[in-house]
Amino acid sequence: MHPGQRKAQVFSGKAWCLFCAALLVSAAPALAQAPLSAIDWLSKSITTPVQPSGPSEPKVAETGNAVPQDIVVSVLGGPSSDAAGIIAPAVSGLPRDLWGLGKTMEIAAILAAERADALPALQSQLLTILLAEASPPADAGGKGTLLLARVDKLLALGALEQASALIKASGTMTPDLFRRAFDVSLLTGTEDKTCHYLSQNPDLAPTYPTRVFCLARSGDWNAAALTLRIAQALDYISPAEDILLSRFLDPGLADGAEPTEPPSPMTPLIWRILDAIGEGLPTAPLPLAFSHAELRDTAGWKAQIEASERLSRAGVLPQNQLLGIYTERLPAASGGVWDRVDAFQRFETALSAADPGAVSHALLDAFMQMSEAELEVPFAELFSAQLMRLPLTGEASALAFRVSLLSSQYELAATKRAPVDGLEAFLIGLARGNLQGVTPPNSLARAIAPAFFRPELPADLSALLSEQRLGEAILLAIDRIQQGLQGDIRGVTEGLSLLRHVGLDDLSRRTALELMLLERRG
Repeated sequence: MHPGQRKAQVFSGKAWCLFCAALLVSAAPALAQAPLSAIDWLSKSITTPVQPSGPSEPKVAETGNAVPQDIVVSVLGGPSSDAAGIIAPAVSGLPRDLWGLGKTMEIAAILAAERADALPALQSQLLTILLAEASPPADAGGKGTLLLARVDKLLALGALEQASALIKASGTMTPDLFRRAFDVSLLTGTEDKTCHYLSQNPDLAPTYPTRVFCLARSGDWNAAALTLRIAQALDYISPAEDILLSRFLDPGLADGAEPTEPPSPMTPLIWRILDAIGEGLPTAPLPLAFSHAELRDTAGWKAQIEASERLSRAGVLPQNQLLGIYTERLPAASGGVWDRVDAFQRFETALSAADPGAVSHALLDAFMQMSEAELEVPFAELFSAQLMRLPLTGEASALAFRVSLLSSQYELAATKRAPVDGLEAFLIGLARGNLQGVTPPNSLARAIAPAFFRPELPADLSALLSEQRLGEAILLAIDRIQQGLQGDIRGVTEGLSLLRHVGLDDLSRRTALELMLLERRG
């Protein structure tokens, strides 16, 4: 609810008691902000101290609470929250003992590693690992450390819906996890449910800015103003927070005043408050997760397009959502993103009409525009099936073939194509998983080929497999392939060999095709 839509409401007796109790807890000397996580932009939404080694003992949530629902008790000796996942082994293709004899902190460190500009197939595999159901390492001890590391990596990747689903699947709500659930809700527009959950669980000890925000969102502006006055009197908020929250509750204070200075790092809570008082900031310079806030209906179309492109590049936005945003209306300008939208719409219209001539004319421009934004794979997933049904010829046929190889239809595309040169013959061999009799056409192809002929593992990856540490081996293989693209090309051979050796055939083929077809050399 916007500040201009206030309604004077009164706490019920129960809610007022809970509110007062929370104030007394906050006024105690024990007030200590929870330490920042590895995700340094998390809002300081609670004051409950947390253990640096991982989440504290889970608490039980009441049935019907919104974030998350259906919480259960984690008893001593019971299932560990570290085992939680939303993709079963039968679907993920990964064994339940994914981590084997690995150590929790070492696994967490590998997960946290920066993987900028990862190939789409490898990014998808990383998401699968993060979301897979798997037995925790032997030293996990029920602390939830690995769960928290997985959630944090999902947040860093901008995979907010996936992070929220993983938190819910864990069956726990610790202070650490609540901070993440709260920020996810702020960026996805579901903060009212999270605030309601917080009001029902005051022992989470929300900070004053969080209380003020949630009380205002619930329409209880009187209680929000009282909370702010108490915080001012007890000196429990900073001068910057005082100014910001005062303007949030009374927009008239901002009339003629200088805009507030944005903090660094920006947090989702501050971003939402700034947006509410008319001082919203663009999300492009902020961590990727903030892009979700631009997908709301209140954001401008250009902001929605750019945010959806960023999230699509990261592989965390459904292709159909990108399609919907691109085709929402006709572009009213030209240049930059508008040229891409125009080319996309012209191609989509031609394809819908099943007009080979029009498609041939529009395909080259559309794919060039999408390539500039590194959105070739979402484009391929959206349109490859329709492209393969059209009788295209010449340059359009060759491009349509390459587009289809970048989609999940790659093997079908290979069966329908007779190679016109050595490069196409190699691509078809990769798509079929068989390079017998095919000559690699360039240096990159020569690095890829050995993994399909005779995969040999380097000593470090082989050692991980001997200890059944498959998850770590796959993560290191992903890193090895990315590093190979940026320097020592042997990393491509080693990484692909590991994927082939452990039976990830589809992943190895899609990765090899992307290596050949996408320009991702750093």
